[in-house]
Amino acid sequence: MWIDDEDKLKEECGVFGIFSKTQIQASHLAYYGLYALQHRGQESAGIVVSDGEKLSIHKEMGLVSDIFDEELLNTLSGNSAIGHVRYSTSGESTSRNAQPLMSEFKLGPIAIAHNGTLINADVIRGLLEDSGSIFQTSIDTEVIINLIARQNKKGLEYALVDAIQAIKGSFAIVMLTEKQLIGVRDPYGIRPLCLGKLGESYILASESCAIESIGGEIIRDVEPGEVVIVDENGIKSIKYAENTPRKSCSFEHIYFARPDSVIDGINVYEARVKAGMELYEKYPVEADVVIGVPDSGLASAVGFSKASGIPNEMGIIKNKYIGRTFIAPTQEMRERAVSVKLNVLKSIVNGKRVVLIDDSIVRGTTGKRLIEILRRAGATEVHFRVASPMVGYPCYFGIDTPYRKDLMGSEASTEQMREMIGADSLGFLTIEDLVKSLGGSNDFCLGCFNGIYPMATPVEQFQK
Repeated sequence: MWIDDEDKLKEECGVFGIFSKTQIQASHLAYYGLYALQHRGQESAGIVVSDGEKLSIHKEMGLVSDIFDEELLNTLSGNSAIGHVRYSTSGESTSRNAQPLMSEFKLGPIAIAHNGTLINADVIRGLLEDSGSIFQTSIDTEVIINLIARQNKKGLEYALVDAIQAIKGSFAIVMLTEKQLIGVRDPYGIRPLCLGKLGESYILASESCAIESIGGEIIRDVEPGEVVIVDENGIKSIKYAENTPRKSCSFEHIYFARPDSVIDGINVYEARVKAGMELYEKYPVEADVVIGVPDSGLASAVGFSKASGIPNEMGIIKNKYIGRTFIAPTQEMRERAVSVKLNVLKSIVNGKRVVLIDDSIVRGTTGKRLIEILRRAGATEVHFRVASPMVGYPCYFGIDTPYRKDLMGSEASTEQMREMIGADSLGFLTIEDLVKSLGGSNDFCLGCFNGIYPMATPVEQFQK
């Protein structure tokens, strides 16, 4: 894959669920919810619907709008639904690994959709297989279903709590039975999950933008270590993990989430603007124009411009009609592909000193190519500012990061990185600056920046 795909931390997945006691077209609302979460995964999508007596499912590889049409959605009849968009962080990118997963056992039919990564999934899977469990997929989500099935005699709530206390890692889960919608968030709250309402219907979603996109209103975030069960009697909350510090993923605010989302009470757009303002305070520069890299660098460019007084311009135009499967098989075609996806407005940069703002540097290839095309367009200076700290460590909790050896920040100093990408100057936010832009309390997982994770990581397994 080319520029954006190879030099960004990959999104995880997105989950959505809706439950109503009244007659609604749950599949249609799930479709629009998933459409709003499409940025979180473009490999596959699926919807499961309950009509109160049975579950119906449809899932395929591809984008939400390519998989579902009105005729198909009308066949998925019911008042409750869950949905999933996937970017694979565990298991192959194949149709059999598309979610939601649906299963039948003594408790009745159950469907599950999961955002995150279980770090002990292989161990549990091995134990389950030794005791006779059979797996149909290679994804860690199926481990959860099998754990629930083992305890089904004790009832769903007990089986569910018992299962999630056995797994470790990051997870935001939505589940659907014939008569219940269930949401689960991991004990550290690494992956986001929020609760909303539309009329008499309750909604669960990875991001608030999905709730608002269907006309709903936000109630609150699901708390770390909380199970939320929605049925005809209303909402029930179960806390299965106490006294665990919140450590939500900082990259949700930096890059993954849509700017119109609010996660754990933090407005994503405002946080990115503040990050840009912090960047100028830390690394001021004399320049003529500030340009953000579409899309996640745009808000930080606004902040840098506000703090510096340097005009902010839309100097780079993004072609939004090239999908993420755009292939550039040779190096020459990769170089040409930059101008196909991101093109510079020469009239904005010609003869100007440019401040280029992006959300992160992973491998450094994107920044290097952008600086080259800015100079070709006539920029006299290009000063690169990054609205996050240097990424020097991989993530084990649901983000597909390269091995540490592939991260530019793991080996190179800031000056070495500046030389590699060809910038006149280079500046990153410090971890303290980032935390400040996110409200000042260190309730975040910062492992990809400092190598300190909220729980033990399976380093040896990932190195193999």
